[in-house]
Amino acid sequence: MATPNKLDCVLEPGEPKLLATGFHFTEGPLWQPPSPEHPDGALYVSDVDDAIHYLVDAHTGEKTVLRENDGGANGAAYDLQGRVVWCEQDVYRVVRREHDGSWTVLASEYNGVRLNRSNDVVGRSDGSLYFSDPQFLMEPDDRLIGTSSVFRIDRDGGLHQAGTDMPHPNGLAFSPDESLLYVSNTRPNPHMYVYEVAADGSLSNGRVFAEMPYVPGGPDEGDTFIAHSGAERPIGERGGVPDGLKVDTRGRVFSTGPGGCWVWEPDGEFLGVIETPELPANVGWGGTDFKTLYLTCRTSVYSLRVKTPGAPVPGMPASTN
Repeated sequence: MATPNKLDCVLEPGEPKLLATGFHFTEGPLWQPPSPEHPDGALYVSDVDDAIHYLVDAHTGEKTVLRENDGGANGAAYDLQGRVVWCEQDVYRVVRREHDGSWTVLASEYNGVRLNRSNDVVGRSDGSLYFSDPQFLMEPDDRLIGTSSVFRIDRDGGLHQAGTDMPHPNGLAFSPDESLLYVSNTRPNPHMYVYEVAADGSLSNGRVFAEMPYVPGGPDEGDTFIAHSGAERPIGERGGVPDGLKVDTRGRVFSTGPGGCWVWEPDGEFLGVIETPELPANVGWGGTDFKTLYLTCRTSVYSLRVKTPGAPVPGMPASTN
């Protein structure tokens, strides 16, 4: 069975362009607006396997090392002061890079118990931060909290367990009006989940938003998808699970997964798969018009132009160029 492709309303003509390569396992990415040092903007990118934070120039692809031995940094976001926040999964914490280059730990324990493996983080316009904390790649004795969770860090630093009904929460993204929080569930039964978000930041009415019809080695391994190029590709050959998430200003949901980046309308209609040269792990918006889709794909970072801007990122600094 081939999944459809209805991406003409989403993508500008063209294939993903290589921006930078030579990594081992890329994550992030987070847009830094133009500055005197990077007049076309830049991307915060982490190489999880090498434990290095980079800043990648959006025009030249030149890589600048920001931090080594970073604890396996994964997803990234801004706080309302424009400081970058990262999940460091290998050292079980969420950290913030201060404007002077120092680092502050925002969360490492819940009720005195060490976190699991903090994975992705997203900011809300009230100053709160939400992060996923799955029990991925952990021995049973290391799972001290006892459950996978979505946590909320309030602006005053308070930590709250906002959602515990997903076995493996991963990527996070708010709808444009922040009334919904989308969460990718990596395994088992890969799918996209969605919560309703109350004014106080609490989550409720969690439910499945969309399914991804593939588990590595599972019964759907022979399925195919129609790539944005029009070619029919076997999903099973590409592998992959729901991972990084973003939403555009029309509320469309973008998730990395088998074969590339999967796209849905806000009503759940599946639009298709943006095929990528390498298996993607995460996705982010950028460009001065916010119409560039950046994809971190294993050893490389790629870009692709879209027709609708990405949803605004709370706390993103203004251009200084």
